[in-house]
Amino acid sequence: MSPRLPLYCPPGGLACLAGLEPEADLRSVFDVHELPGRYRVGPFELSGVPLPHYVPNVGVRLENGLVALAYTGDTGPDPLLAELGRDTDLYIVEATDWKGEPQQSHRNLLTSEEAGYRAAQAGTRRLMLTHFWPGNDRAASAASARSTFGGEVLIAVEDIVVPLEPI
Repeated sequence: MSPRLPLYCPPGGLACLAGLEPEADLRSVFDVHELPGRYRVGPFELSGVPLPHYVPNVGVRLENGLVALAYTGDTGPDPLLAELGRDTDLYIVEATDWKGEPQQSHRNLLTSEEAGYRAAQAGTRRLMLTHFWPGNDRAASAASARSTFGGEVLIAVEDIVVPLEPI
């Protein structure tokens, strides 16, 4: 029998996958590690921070003493975003900029300006914006993030390669 693949996910993540493959025994395929939590993954320490969204969401941080990067996943505003991205070389933050989102009482998504603000609070070196609402102007999103973040702002695009530099 082959070793199971490690799967790091919020509670209930495997059940969501099981909905796609209801006849498969996913526990025979995946070695599930629930987040939040701390785990050793190769040369990295992986940690997770619970963040607000309409389904369970965990922002993820990878670090090894030389480099650190973090990714929010879909999230609404939360003070923990600054801790997640603290002193990273690269902070990948969703920037949906959905026009209907700011009017809602419970926020599930960020604006580009908020992404920049949280990156500035975190002291990250570089911010990569991702998870754009369809049809949004990505250059405008980057400009909005730059209004609150003074570092380099990147846009997530297919096949982008971002070298990580020691912190």
